[in-house]
Amino acid sequence: MSIKTKISLALTFLFVILLMLGGLSAYYLNRVSSDAGAILQDNYISLEYVSAMQRALTDRPNPDALTDFETALSGQEANVTEVSEGRATRLLRRAFDQYRRGATDSLTVGRIEQSLLTIADLNRQAMIRKNETAKETSRQALKWLALVGTASFLVLFSFIINFPGYIANPLRELTRGIREVASRNFEERLHFRSEDEFGELARSFNSMAQKLDEFEHSNLAQVLHEKRRIETLIQIMSEGIIGLDENRWILFVNNVACRLLGAEQSALLGRYAPDLAAQNDLLRTLIQDVMSEPDVAMDNTARDGRALLKIYDPAPDSAEGRGKEGYYHRRTHRVEVTRTGEVSAELAGYVIVLENVTSYKELDLAKTNFIATVSHELKTPLAGIKMSLKLLEDARVGALNTEQQSLLAHVRADADRLLNLTAELLNMAQVESGQIQLKLRPVAPADIVHYAMHALRLQAEQKQLRIVESVPDGLPPVLADAEKASWVLVNFLSNAIRHSANEGIVEVSVALLADENRVQFKVRDYGVGVRPEHQPLVFERYFKVPEQAGQSGGTGLGLAISREFIGSMHGQIGLDAEVTDGAAFYFRLPVSTIA
Repeated sequence: MSIKTKISLALTFLFVILLMLGGLSAYYLNRVSSDAGAILQDNYISLEYVSAMQRALTDRPNPDALTDFETALSGQEANVTEVSEGRATRLLRRAFDQYRRGATDSLTVGRIEQSLLTIADLNRQAMIRKNETAKETSRQALKWLALVGTASFLVLFSFIINFPGYIANPLRELTRGIREVASRNFEERLHFRSEDEFGELARSFNSMAQKLDEFEHSNLAQVLHEKRRIETLIQIMSEGIIGLDENRWILFVNNVACRLLGAEQSALLGRYAPDLAAQNDLLRTLIQDVMSEPDVAMDNTARDGRALLKIYDPAPDSAEGRGKEGYYHRRTHRVEVTRTGEVSAELAGYVIVLENVTSYKELDLAKTNFIATVSHELKTPLAGIKMSLKLLEDARVGALNTEQQSLLAHVRADADRLLNLTAELLNMAQVESGQIQLKLRPVAPADIVHYAMHALRLQAEQKQLRIVESVPDGLPPVLADAEKASWVLVNFLSNAIRHSANEGIVEVSVALLADENRVQFKVRDYGVGVRPEHQPLVFERYFKVPEQAGQSGGTGLGLAISREFIGSMHGQIGLDAEVTDGAAFYFRLPVSTIA
């Protein structure tokens, strides 16, 4: 039975009680009224008639007395209500008729008076009896009303006491259960049972608590717990982290990233990144890789100064008490997921990481300045040593024996090696400080090759190497810095000569790549080559390819500087991985469009 039905039945019961009390009261009030009416209408009127006839009998000399008596007697005859009242009235009529015919003796008058007394006495006794009947009716009405009223009061009192509890107790129990569930006590259950809405509510609540308990101990709950843990870790990380979904909507962003972007977290979460990037220069820079190549797997880890971002951090610095500019590496990771039973991965989003490398950058700049200073200071004494060696070799200073000439040759070679090293260090310092000075102009490819060939002719002759030159006629000029492009080609040739066997061959070729509108310079040797595991590292700073004998040559800076020089001239540099017998290095420069 539903609560609505129960409430309707309760209200109907109250209505029936009120109706019963009202009906019973009306019934007894009507009975009392009837009894009182009978007294007034019957007996009291008869007494009035008797009194009128007695007055007429007393006023016999009055000629109208008989008429008044007759009128009262006629009314009495019409108002006979008691059992013996009719006989007394008939006797009164016979005696009055005799009196009116002339029998005015005392006997007739006595009969008339006796009849009137009899009628009056009967009505008085009837009034007393009917009054007792009315009192009895009143007592019965009071008794029944008291009995029914008491029973109704008890029922209503019980209803008032129990019905609010019937409504409130389940609600109180439900409230307690909800509080327990809110406190993660999913074993809480409601125990009241009924077939109404409260029972249905209890069953639904128990089912919900059971499902929550199952969920709490399920794998999904563990996943969500781990998700919250990861979100906490992301928030406390010192790197700036921004997460995008596959449609480039921002999923999460930690406090560091918000601070660098200069925006509140609430203003970033759930927003479309390209829309925000239209008003935020840093965000526009960060999502360039995502917008330009969204379907290519990427790991854009910055390894050099050109890949660094210089960002103002508004967080107060502990030393200066205010914000400062810092250096950050940007890494953009493509997140892919592979569904069960599928081979190909599906794009799930992107994660952009900003790693603060300011301290490393400051140390690197300090190192670069130190190397530049030391290298610059070394060039002056080395130049003096070279000049002294040249003077010592002059016969005008004095003749040298064979042993002295050998010592001078070793000193000259060491001085040349030191000069080359200081020159490379100065170039590296120039690259790291971002102060590469370029003089871009149209340069004939043949001029670059001839300069490098001339610079290394003596070194090649010492190892009896043959340099095969292949420079087609009619090549267009390239837009480059002639000095730095020649330096790179000299470095390639120097490495090729160093790693080639005596009486070997080194090939220098130049070709026009029409599809790329670039000119390629390539140096090929037939030496020991570069192992596959070393090929990705050859352009890294200070990396040197081990030789077969376990020795290594060079400083490990030449190829790294070459990469920077070619990159600054908008060119490309690389190692031909298809060459296995020896090594082949190349660089490509754009064709000049300047007439």
